[in-house]
This record gives sequence, structure tokens and C-alpha cells, in this order.
Amino acid sequence: MALTKHTIVESVAEKLDLRSPQAKDRIEELLEIMKSTLAAEEDIMISGFGKFQVNKKSPRKGRNPATGEEMILDGRRMVVFKCSGKLRDKINKRL
Repeated sequence: MALTKHTIVESVAEKLDLRSPQAKDRIEELLEIMKSTLAAEEDIMISGFGKFQVNKKSPRKGRNPATGEEMILDGRRMVVFKCSGKLRDKINKRL
């Protein structure tokens, strides 16, 4: 089961003794800050958790699978995440 935004809001509301709409507003604001930071191609480093960064992919040769026609696919930017050593250890239960 995936962790959803709704589940995060409920958990934050419970742990911080907030009403659900207040917790939702805080989570939404955090996500907006993260989105605008990444859109500006700046990295986000969260100590003990990991690093989000924007990587650029160059244009590349591809083909249409339906027709077999070759084409050039545009370059693009994508967000990648690299977890911290602490998170990796926790996931692998080395703590």
C-alpha cells in the first residue's frame, strides 16, 4: 500500500494536534515550496532523508513502436531522488 497525501495529512494532524484542514494547508505549502525549488532547478537536501535534484536528459533517437518510424525525442528535465545513508540503512534494517 502506498503512502498517500491524505494519509500524511492525517498523521501530521494527529502528531501535531492540529485539525485536518490546518495540517493539509501546511503539507500543501511544503509541497509548493518543493515544486518551485525544483522548477528553478535547485536541489533539495533533507538531512537524514535524501536529496532531490533535477537532471537534464539530452535529445535522443527513438522510434514510434506502432509504425517503426525513427524520430528524435526532445531533451527533458526529470527529478531524481538519492536517499541518504541513514535512510538506506533503515530500509535495509542495519540500525
